[in-house]
Amino acid sequence: MMKRKPLFLYSLLCSLLWACVLAPSLSLAAEQATVAKQPWSFRGIFGSFDKASLRRGYEVYDQVCASCHSLRFLHYRDLETLGYSRAQIAALAARLEVEDGPNDEGEMFSRAALPSDRFVAPFANDEAARTANLGALPPDLSLIVAQLAGKGGADFIYALLTGYSEPPESFELTPGLSYNKVFKGNAIAMPAPLFEDMIAYSDGEKASVERMARDVAQFLAWASDPSLEQRKRIGLRVVIFLTLFFVVAFLYKRRVWARVR
Repeated sequence: MMKRKPLFLYSLLCSLLWACVLAPSLSLAAEQATVAKQPWSFRGIFGSFDKASLRRGYEVYDQVCASCHSLRFLHYRDLETLGYSRAQIAALAARLEVEDGPNDEGEMFSRAALPSDRFVAPFANDEAARTANLGALPPDLSLIVAQLAGKGGADFIYALLTGYSEPPESFELTPGLSYNKVFKGNAIAMPAPLFEDMIAYSDGEKASVERMARDVAQFLAWASDPSLEQRKRIGLRVVIFLTLFFVVAFLYKRRVWARVR
């Protein structure tokens, strides 16, 4: 019995250490990582994208995010889904240049981007991107919402963009990093990208941080799944067809077996 006493005391000490020190710290970390669900219009069986929000989200991407992040899986012509006319899309694309060729002399040349071109990346390659961002590689945003589905997708994007703040006094922030409430470890290489009224929306909407974060999150959700609305329409038609088919088949079956009886 005497030999078991130190073991009992050791177990009791570990339990007290967990209850008083480790458990509260883990609870705090869990609270920091919480991502609240947002009332997105595209959620649910009958959900659809808010076209006005998508256009504002593109403006946020174009004026803020495009300086560092690419959208390599999107073409400029895809913006027609957002309500832009072909002339507007051509003008938006023509602001940037792309490398083309070779020409008749076998040389590459630069030309204005066309609606059929993919979104022009801000950097020529990953090495140039890292050099311009202190070694950090800004991720491509084409599929970012789908890639972050396990963390909340558009919810996480919104929470991240609105989660910047001054670090607590007890938090040691590495120079060059920014404090973010929902980012893992709370230290992120990307500085806060959004500030009040930093852009002027074409529709006159006030460009608050929350509004810009919500709009660009919805735009990136669309970029990750541009065919979402079409798939929902097709799925609904299939469900209606199968339901009607089942009813007709059931009534026909009853009619046939009624004769047998």
